[in-house]
Amino acid sequence: MKQINWTEFAYPIILSLKVAVVSSVFVLLIGGLAAWGMSRWNFRGKTLLETTFLLPLVLPPTVVGFILLVLLGKKSWIGYLMESFFNQSIIFTWGAAVIASIVVAFPLVYQTMKTGFSSVNKDLEDAGRSTGATEWQVLRYITLPLAWRSVTAAYILGFARGLGEFGATLMIAGNIPHKTQTLPTAIYIAVESGDQTLAWYWAGAIIIISFVLMLFANHKTKS
Repeated sequence: MKQINWTEFAYPIILSLKVAVVSSVFVLLIGGLAAWGMSRWNFRGKTLLETTFLLPLVLPPTVVGFILLVLLGKKSWIGYLMESFFNQSIIFTWGAAVIASIVVAFPLVYQTMKTGFSSVNKDLEDAGRSTGATEWQVLRYITLPLAWRSVTAAYILGFARGLGEFGATLMIAGNIPHKTQTLPTAIYIAVESGDQTLAWYWAGAIIIISFVLMLFANHKTKS
């Protein structure tokens, strides 16, 4: 049996967890803000905007990755501004993997949190406003505590989606060892190169992480 280089083995795991943690925090904030606004206000074009929000859920990840590659590449104004700000292109960095994870996880987080916010009794929120509470105070002290199960579920979904993201990540972050190689891309390359042992080790690692995550989720939702 081939000897496993544990340093090489550990890197994709550490990077995947890093990407999942960072992306899940950002997508929870962005998705939560969008869900809160969409569950509260009606305006012309709302259906069109919400359809756009949910589009990454049905698009192939490679298509999402291609669109991100065009939007964030050096030839786009977004890519130019990001390169000027970070002094390097965001493409083929671990930051690109974070962006890919945010985009593909956004629909799941958004829809879950919107459902949670919509289930909150509006009379309780109105009662808070009638006592002089600001919208931020209503959100912090009434809406979020009552919708905490949905918020927890949204975060876990965002984390899990970021951990398992492959297609879009491969398109804009690549599979550079010790730089952008995440667990899903590492498993893919190991299988392609015929290294079944290493592929099984990495697959086992992501299964264990996912199992612990689901165990935690079940405990939280039932408590």
